[in-house]
Amino acid sequence: MHNFAISMVCYWLAYFIVTLIGMLHTVFNIYVLHMKSMKESKGMGEAYEKTKPWHPLYNIIIFPLFSYAYFSILDTVTFQKVVITSILWGTITIIFDLFGWVMIKHPWSLSTKEFYVDYQPWISFIYVAIYASPFIAYAWMNV
Repeated sequence: MHNFAISMVCYWLAYFIVTLIGMLHTVFNIYVLHMKSMKESKGMGEAYEKTKPWHPLYNIIIFPLFSYAYFSILDTVTFQKVVITSILWGTITIIFDLFGWVMIKHPWSLSTKEFYVDYQPWISFIYVAIYASPFIAYAWMNV
């Protein structure tokens, strides 16, 4: 049986960790490497811009680990469960990102153009990584 609650705990932990790592990377760039923040330069600032290529890497490491953790809890892992998890996690990410990073305004929010155009190809790679993560975990389990 697909355990939605456990799936969501694993998903949100992965999402929170990836987000936290990205934010801490930006803060590191500002305070340790003395890169310009969003207040000191155009757009989201040099410190954030330099982290963008790393974002897919964070996701392709963290999300498969949490997919693996989720599948390890289940009695049986079928290909159907992997597909359901992939669709669920990837789609939730796309919807949540729209609200959490674009529509709800906060100091780190982006415009639609900044998030969906200027963040290319990184945002697409991130979504591919999240959709692929359950399949990566499934492959690890069957090696």
